[in-house]
Amino acid sequence: MPKIDVSKVAEILKKNQIDPAVLRRVIEEMNLAVQPDAGEEEKPPPVKKQHIIVISDPEGKLPKGDFTGWVLQIPENESPATTPDRVFRAAYEFNASKKGRLLPVKTVGEAFEAVPAKHFRDADLWVKTKEPVIVLRTNNEIPKE
Repeated sequence: MPKIDVSKVAEILKKNQIDPAVLRRVIEEMNLAVQPDAGEEEKPPPVKKQHIIVISDPEGKLPKGDFTGWVLQIPENESPATTPDRVFRAAYEFNASKKGRLLPVKTVGEAFEAVPAKHFRDADLWVKTKEPVIVLRTNNEIPKE
C-alpha cells in the first residue's frame, strides 16, 4: 500500500473544506499513528561481514594443484585466523544436540553440509556454500597479449 505524508493529507482535507476542529483532531490522530511505539525495540544494525574461503588441502599439496573449498563469512572486525575455531565450536555444539548425537559430524566438510545454520550463527560464522566449490590459483598478473 502506498504511503502518504501526513502534511499532504492535511492539505487535501483543507481543500475539501473540512471543519477546522475535525481537521485538527484527524491530523493529531494521524501524527500519533505514524510515530513508532515506545515499547517497540529497534533491531540492531546488521553485522558487517567479510568473506573467507577455506581451502581443503588434506594432502598438503598447496600451492601446486587446484583445490576445493567453502565460502564463509565472519564479522568484519574479526581475525580470519579465528575461523577454524568457529567451525569447531559449531560442530561441537551440533554434536552435543539430540540430532548430533545420532549423526555426529567428524570432518569440516561434514560440518558445512550437515550442521544447521543456527549453530554457525551462534559462533558468528555464516556458511555461504554448503557443498565445496573449486578454488582456482592465479599468479595475479594479466598477460600482455
